[in-house]
Amino acid sequence: MSAMIRLLVLVMCVALVPSPASAQLDQLLKGFGIGQQSSLSDSKVSAGLKEALQVATEKSVSLTGRPDGYFSNAAIKILMPEKLQTVESGLRMVGYGPQVDDFVLSMNRAAEQAAPAAQKIFTDAITSMTFDDAKKILSGGNTSATEFFKEKTTDQFRPVVDKTMSQVGVTRQYQALMSRFDAIPFARSQAFDIDGYVVGKALDGLFHVMGEQETLIRTNPAARTTSLLKEVFSGK
Repeated sequence: MSAMIRLLVLVMCVALVPSPASAQLDQLLKGFGIGQQSSLSDSKVSAGLKEALQVATEKSVSLTGRPDGYFSNAAIKILMPEKLQTVESGLRMVGYGPQVDDFVLSMNRAAEQAAPAAQKIFTDAITSMTFDDAKKILSGGNTSATEFFKEKTTDQFRPVVDKTMSQVGVTRQYQALMSRFDAIPFARSQAFDIDGYVVGKALDGLFHVMGEQETLIRTNPAARTTSLLKEVFSGK
């Protein structure tokens, strides 16, 4: 992720850390040229950065958490697992192509129905972030913030996806496909964690879209949809 997201998580710790840590944060912000470009107060900069993350998260959820939010987006569409390509080919050869297509659609529907829960999950992760966490993200690589959120939110997101997978019937359709494949002469399927696969792909899609939205706010004035974002990120 960009330098902006690393700054986001740092500034959101301002109200939670003692004054020495706040002083460290001021120095870090100045190093990035933020907070000294204008007469904006620290509280307004903090509020603007928090709002940026809120806007990016809400937009990401609105884009993914709707019908075809995953399925029609080639960048995040959940496809048949590579390890099951032999299974897919075999099933299509014997006339089960429509059932394979329905299964692929069900994986995407499960992710789309689970996405809205990410709003609270991401907010909780930010709220519980420590100053040490923020410093590690700042000193890490370009994807250190992404890795932090993946580590902190995957366990919370898995039950949500598991629930929507059950509602959509992903596991049931997967088991039916495996049974049909095993019925093909000389064909034998191998064990595969389909639940873990869909959870991982659902999270990957959310982070991909979230990163796009954060980049837009950072680089495109048109994406700064509130007066506070315009004020803080314009450098006025």
